Amino acid sequence: MATRRKPGGTAAQRDGASALDSMRRIVRALGISARTAERSIGITGAQLFVLRVLDAHPAQSLNELAMLTFTHQSTVSVIVDRLVSRGFVTRLRSDTDGRRVVLALTAAGRRTLRHAPPPTQMRLITAINSLPPARRRELAKTLKAVVDSMGVAGGTTGLPFDEPASPRARRRR
Repeated sequence: MATRRKPGGTAAQRDGASALDSMRRIVRALGISARTAERSIGITGAQLFVLRVLDAHPAQSLNELAMLTFTHQSTVSVIVDRLVSRGFVTRLRSDTDGRRVVLALTAAGRRTLRHAPPPTQMRLITAINSLPPARRRELAKTLKAVVDSMGVAGGTTGLPFDEPASPRARRRR
């Protein structure tokens, strides 16, 4: 007599489907957030995220900003360059150390944030940080194992949705 499988496949298939569904939901939420930012204020989701972080932590160096955005300094530098060229951020010499450049929002950057939707990256970071330490470490190890297994490890990753999704958003830049 043949054994019947449970609906939805094996336990491994159900677990895989659940993991993929969760990842898709996160990526979808990040994409929707980025498109909403592009439509409503004309900047990328990554630019909005950096503006929000600078608003919460003004006068950060590029290295400090990279740490706060959980990304590489070269990645955040490109985003800051774009924000400076748009007039949303300024680079100033530190009053205490002339070799150090600090970043600050301009009045235009603050006005933009008043009309901006909240970036989903902030909610994602809050959700991950609210996990108990052991679960957070396990999540990090598990995701790293997936990335390694896919062969996509190495190099800098950048922030998601740094490039505009539509030609219309590109024209506003």
